[in-house]
Amino acid sequence: MDTAIRRAAVEDVCVTAAAVFISVLVMRVPTPILEPLGGATITAQVALAGCLLWRRRAPLTVLWIATLAAASITLAETVSPGSLVPAGLGPTRLPWIPPAAPFAVYSAMVYGRDRRTAWVAALVLTVLGWHFWDAPADARWPVQSVLFIGGPALLGLYVAARQRLLGSLVDRAERAEREQYLLAERVLAEERSRVAAEMHDVVTHRVSLMVLQAGALRVSSANEEVRLAAEELRMTGCRALEELRDLIGLLHGTAVGVVDDLSPEALGAPTAVPNLAALVDESRSVGVRVELLEEGSPAVLAPIIARTAHRVVQEALTNVRKHAPGASAQVHVRYLPTGVRLSVRNTAPTRPVDSALSTAGSGSGLTGLRQRIELINGSLQAGPARDPAHVGGFHVEACLPADIAVAETAGSSRES
Repeated sequence: MDTAIRRAAVEDVCVTAAAVFISVLVMRVPTPILEPLGGATITAQVALAGCLLWRRRAPLTVLWIATLAAASITLAETVSPGSLVPAGLGPTRLPWIPPAAPFAVYSAMVYGRDRRTAWVAALVLTVLGWHFWDAPADARWPVQSVLFIGGPALLGLYVAARQRLLGSLVDRAERAEREQYLLAERVLAEERSRVAAEMHDVVTHRVSLMVLQAGALRVSSANEEVRLAAEELRMTGCRALEELRDLIGLLHGTAVGVVDDLSPEALGAPTAVPNLAALVDESRSVGVRVELLEEGSPAVLAPIIARTAHRVVQEALTNVRKHAPGASAQVHVRYLPTGVRLSVRNTAPTRPVDSALSTAGSGSGLTGLRQRIELINGSLQAGPARDPAHVGGFHVEACLPADIAVAETAGSSRES
């Protein structure tokens, strides 16, 4: 920016110097330059040329000053010939228009905002020059006066149009660069969110299970060294969960729980929800009483729906282990022709909650599940259990479509 300002200042000084030089050259006469009228005229012309230093900040003002100066010369020479133009200055030097006028016209067309006003001033200058000369002896001068004013005006319009075009191209290039940057940032945020969701669903689940197993070993073992090692392992696991929470917080974006890619494998043959029994056995291994109930034919779900159902049960059981120690849980899965309904209920906790374990994690598990399920046009409800068998506990229920086609149909019907 500083370079551009300095370059513009140098250009203005050079234009002003050129106008001063032309003014002195045009007004040079055989008589002494300090002759009263001759000296006053050339002084005014030089001062008028000096106004070009403000041709960028006030282009129309400079142009109208030049126009008024030309009108004054024309009026004075019409009333009293030779009063302003020194004797001996022939018509070939065009004294009726200040030498700064063409520069002022050009500047008004390039930098002025009101080009209609600039054209009016240019037309006035042209008419003044046309009126000054006597036809037919000087019939060639009106044409030259038109060129003397019209040429700089047209050149100024061309330069202004070119500057606008270049500015538009630069703006479009900068806008495209910004859009590309924003797109890259969005893709990066989505990828970081996906990684955060995967870490929460898989790594945090495994580490929390390890912590619970270590705690169970500490309580059940009769060997003091084993109990100390188990406690150290439990504390290490809790610290690992805390670090995982911080890392997930850094990676966590706005699209938590993005579903897996819709690859041909994801849209392949129907399959069952994977490893529900394994999830139940893991919870039982750390002392949680879990009952698994399944109804209907399990091989009716698209793979992406099956994986989502698996993660619903995984997240619900993980929350039971973390927030409801001593509670029992029931996992109820109903396979329907149109989808699958999952329900995980637990009773009230019977032991104090381990604060180190309950506060570990990102705290966005259910939020991630809800967003994941909404992307496949399913629904998720979570809150306190209402049935008498689980009073004081928690309830998570999810309804998922059978496949992507059903999900898209359901989404279209809701939109309509």
